[in-house]
Amino acid sequence: QVQLVESGGGLVQAGGSLRLSCAASGSIVSIYVMGWYRQAPGKQRELVARITSGGSTNYSDSVKGRFTISRDNAKNTVYLQMNSLSPEDTAVYYCNANKPGLWYWGRGTQVTVSS
Repeated sequence: QVQLVESGGGLVQAGGSLRLSCAASGSIVSIYVMGWYRQAPGKQRELVARITSGGSTNYSDSVKGRFTISRDNAKNTVYLQMNSLSPEDTAVYYCNANKPGLWYWGRGTQVTVSS
């Protein structure tokens, strides 16, 4: 069973930065597609960024140029560096690991951006 534990969320002012971390059990970071999703109150969960086993990255249009996803295979950890945060980025951020037929989620970390 894969376990994903997010950390690094919190309260930040608009324009500020946060770095989220997702620690995975087992050596999955290098072989699964790892992603960050977010869910704001009253909205559906949406993809923020993902990184494939080959290192390719994808970002939602709303965060492109501001957020960066990366991973450290040795530490089994995926990161999301978030810069130029705005109140619209306020949400619970979830870490995801997936490969065909298998999806795993963390419990989420709250990010709140004040104006």
